[in-house]
Amino acid sequence: MMMARFIPVSSCQFRFGFRELPPSSSSLNPRRFEVSRRRFSIKCSSSESDDGVDSVSINSSTYSWFTGLGGIGMLDTAYLTYLKLTGSDAFCPVGGGTCGDVLNSDYALVFGVPLPVIGFVMYGLVTALSAQLGEGNLPFGVSKTNGRFALFAATTTMASASAYFLYILSTKLSGSSCLYCLVSAFLSFTLFFLAVKDVKLQELQQVVGLQICLALIVVASLTASYSTAQPIPSSSGDIELPYYSTEITTSSSPYAIALAKHLNSIGAKMYGAFWCSHCLEQKEMFGREAAKLLNYVECFPEGYKKGTKIFKACSDVGIEGFPTWMINGQVLSGEVELAELAEMSGLSLDQATEAKQLQ
Repeated sequence: MMMARFIPVSSCQFRFGFRELPPSSSSLNPRRFEVSRRRFSIKCSSSESDDGVDSVSINSSTYSWFTGLGGIGMLDTAYLTYLKLTGSDAFCPVGGGTCGDVLNSDYALVFGVPLPVIGFVMYGLVTALSAQLGEGNLPFGVSKTNGRFALFAATTTMASASAYFLYILSTKLSGSSCLYCLVSAFLSFTLFFLAVKDVKLQELQQVVGLQICLALIVVASLTASYSTAQPIPSSSGDIELPYYSTEITTSSSPYAIALAKHLNSIGAKMYGAFWCSHCLEQKEMFGREAAKLLNYVECFPEGYKKGTKIFKACSDVGIEGFPTWMINGQVLSGEVELAELAEMSGLSLDQATEAKQLQ
């Protein structure tokens, strides 16, 4: 007996059963076949997923990228949120100007809500959604298809907002720079393209309409919020700052003086700019007497205006912001506590104590 196996035909499967009969003595044909049983097993599969039409199909390996980039975005916007809510200055970039021009402008608020807070929430949503989709376990009974649409909608909204903010930065806040804002925009665009790259060509018509609607809503909302916003009075690219010396008001402790002498003796250098508030705060940590003992390098000794180049001694060591410490070949950026400077420079507690006693 001979049985035929499953034979796939397009998306359907058929099965037939045949039996070979012994030849009849009266038959002219030596062999003949008779269908012993007629049996059809048909199974047609559709292109639809079990949970509905999946118009936004994302490769599972891509979710780890969504989670990682979303986490970086959360860190970036969390720092900006801290700066905005506390009124602190960001780490001063090379090139002059104040670092908080953008954060302190009217464009840093959307209907009274700090923009970094909104960014943090959106990055958190993308991170949580991608993590849940990667595990295939969405809460509240949300289907995987709806979760993917939510992720796609979130990244589209973020990319549209970032494009609008880049327009504001280049027109209303021309001359100002915000490295952290540019990082956030880069992350938003990257997340958007990650979502788009897995959309099949035949599915584009279903998602393009969603993109256009979300982009229009975002632009209309931001335009309405910023309708009364005014550009900042001046920008870092338009101002001219003649060099001026800063006054240190605090007195130095014996420990600070001993540390300053030690840093000077080993060739440690502090690079800064006269307009940088963080540089002044670093000097205030040392105090008036100890600050004079530091090997301080001013990176804009002739003042600052548009087109001014940084001092060669600063550019040679690749200074990226102020203040920057160079200690025993190691680079420390930003304000550094005296205890950390002592540890990095090799000043022990016994040496500091002895130095105090010799004064």
